[in-house]
Amino acid sequence: MEGGKLIIFSAPSGSGKTTIVRYLLNQPELNLAFSVSATSRPRRGKEVNGEHYYFMTVSEFKKHIKNEDFLEWEEVYRDNFYGTLKTEVERLWAQGKNVIFDIDVVGGLRIKNKYPEETLAVFVKPPSVDELKIRLKKRSTESDNKINMRIAKASVELATAPQFDKIIKNYDLDTALKEAHQLVADFVGVSVGSKED
Repeated sequence: MEGGKLIIFSAPSGSGKTTIVRYLLNQPELNLAFSVSATSRPRRGKEVNGEHYYFMTVSEFKKHIKNEDFLEWEEVYRDNFYGTLKTEVERLWAQGKNVIFDIDVVGGLRIKNKYPEETLAVFVKPPSVDELKIRLKKRSTESDNKINMRIAKASVELATAPQFDKIIKNYDLDTALKEAHQLVADFVGVSVGSKED
């Protein structure tokens, strides 16, 4: 596999990484395309196959694992698999794009380890675990039990932050967006805003 750059955004659920990734995808000079992950979890709400995720059954997912079709994969919760198909990255690279990932910390670090030179791995840090809990409850998409599972996982994920290339503290969204934009622009070699070349 060879092509453009790989830009990873990882964070505990509710840190704001998805908002940051969406913002960056709307900056044309960065030439980014979103890597759609595969998952065995059921669809939520209005999710569309191939746009939000590639939805698979557990057995389909396991078959892809066996065939080594994934760049990285993980069983996040029991029978809840997530992964990045090699074909997805190859497809976007073939379009001449830099690939951006909104991915959990384990997957993010696996890709970074496989492609250290081509990858920028960014960890998005929430103000606090308490703030995370508030954000997750506001979403109203999951049960309290599921939220508590995510919070427990967040503490473990926060400990991995030093293994990433950069840490963005998302205490103020506008500041975090600007910082992310600058980081990615520097990494892909374009200038942003009124900054001197």
